Amino acid sequence: MIRAYKFLLRPTLRQAASLAEMLRDHCSLYNGALQERRDAYRHASKTTVRYGDQSAQLKEIRAFDPERQGRWSYSSQQATLRRLDKAFAAFFRRVKAGQIPGYPRFKGVGHFDTVVFPKDGDGCRWDSTPHDPQTRVRLQSVGHVRVHQHRPVKGRVKTIAIKREGNRWYVLLSCDDVPAELLPPSGAVVGIDMGTVHFLTTSDGVHVANPRFLNAMAEDLAEAQRHLATFPKCTRRRTKKHRAAARKVAKLHAKIRRQRVDFHHKTANALIRDHDVVAHERLNTAGMTKAPAPRPDPEAPGAFLSNGAAAKAGLNRSILDAGWGQFLTILANKAESAGRLVIGVDARNTSRTCPACGHVAKENRVTQAKFQCAACGFTANADRVGATNVLNRAGLVLCDVA
Repeated sequence: MIRAYKFLLRPTLRQAASLAEMLRDHCSLYNGALQERRDAYRHASKTTVRYGDQSAQLKEIRAFDPERQGRWSYSSQQATLRRLDKAFAAFFRRVKAGQIPGYPRFKGVGHFDTVVFPKDGDGCRWDSTPHDPQTRVRLQSVGHVRVHQHRPVKGRVKTIAIKREGNRWYVLLSCDDVPAELLPPSGAVVGIDMGTVHFLTTSDGVHVANPRFLNAMAEDLAEAQRHLATFPKCTRRRTKKHRAAARKVAKLHAKIRRQRVDFHHKTANALIRDHDVVAHERLNTAGMTKAPAPRPDPEAPGAFLSNGAAAKAGLNRSILDAGWGQFLTILANKAESAGRLVIGVDARNTSRTCPACGHVAKENRVTQAKFQCAACGFTANADRVGATNVLNRAGLVLCDVA
């Protein structure tokens, strides 16, 4: 299996400054390569510059600017050029598909936060012993940076990435040949129904509360954002106070993100530990959180009718705060490691179908929490009904596969 590990770096002040310079110089290389592609297409009869052409120029670039480009890893600079090439490939793919293309943009130094080293030992070496407090990662032109390794790394380290999040630095390891850690059979199966009132409800009737991390930090976040908004646009990113205000907002968002990830891991662990099969709905989160289309007023040109955008915005915020997509990804990864089975089923009408008689009707869902079948009178909690229908559909899938 392929697995990723993320560890906190503890650089010295001098090492942190060198890491910031590394990001700045890779950002400059990215923007320069983007500018070359734009100029070649506009002024050289729509000439296309590809990754191979730009990679071949690296030797000259490093020799011309040894202080900024020549001291960093050659392979990491190639990875930065591949990153730009992937952005253009995605742009042309969206153009052909008729989607909103989104032309690759220049990166600001504050938004370019990751440098990738494609191979362990080439510009970056992972030097670790399990549970060793002296774990280090060696970076070219930076030195041996101390790592807070909170768990052992298994498998073979393939690629290493250095990432900045606010004022913190992390090392990300992508490992191959990671052995599975199979859990003993539990003999239990479960279906889960995702929600916003409850984060999830199982077919056994267990409700997992929705922690609503964004709502819990809403007041502090609003205060920090109001303070940030007091700086005029003409002075933004030019004063020390503005940078401090921006870091405050970023710090709060980072805390919310870490709390959410921790909650998702713990909830997924509990499900995988206690069940052999976990069934869930296949959810299109991007479609569910899409803003409603405007409704032009036929009687007043240029005016629009109410389309419920304000109410939909609140629902969208709750769905995104719950983080269903991230949770289901974590659940699938943990199931693969533990030898469990996770099945995604069609989500349509799971909360409107009676598990007793199979009657499907909108009227069956009396309220958000109550389900009462209009045909047979079966009554139960609506979320538990949805989870039961998910489990039943997963059973049909297993029968078809068998």
